[in-house]
Amino acid sequence: MSAFHVSKLIITSQASATYPKFPPFSVFRKSLSFPHSVSQCQRKIATFVSSKSSEAGELPTAEDEWLSRLPDKSKPLYSHCLPCIEAWLRSLGFYQSREDRAVWLIEKPDWHAQLSLDVTDLYIRYLKSGPGNLERDMERRFSYALSREDIENAILGGP
Repeated sequence: MSAFHVSKLIITSQASATYPKFPPFSVFRKSLSFPHSVSQCQRKIATFVSSKSSEAGELPTAEDEWLSRLPDKSKPLYSHCLPCIEAWLRSLGFYQSREDRAVWLIEKPDWHAQLSLDVTDLYIRYLKSGPGNLERDMERRFSYALSREDIENAILGGP
């Protein structure tokens, strides 16, 4: 049985009106002064809840949070928010292009592909340059009105 672990993190920052901002290297100066009372500080309290055992000492990641927020797989892809779609693509093995944030790449043993999130459709291009015996790049287009499950099955089915 997994226990819930709740931890609180208190973040204290100097009030900008009272204390000047020092450059990062000044952290090592001995003359730094820190506020001595709560009235001179801004306090923020963040609460993290994890279903993992407290012994593991791990906090949930943002990726886990977005995956947990995914709508039912039978829902159309247009009912998913962008962070959920991105978390879903990562869970399938895609990684985001550094040049274009709307382009995702995947490398499977039998094929390589490039997925593009367009305004109206999702495009998948299976690359001739990858493994397998494609004579040319093969592209498929999927409407965001299709369910996430149907799109996933079609994409992972390969060329």
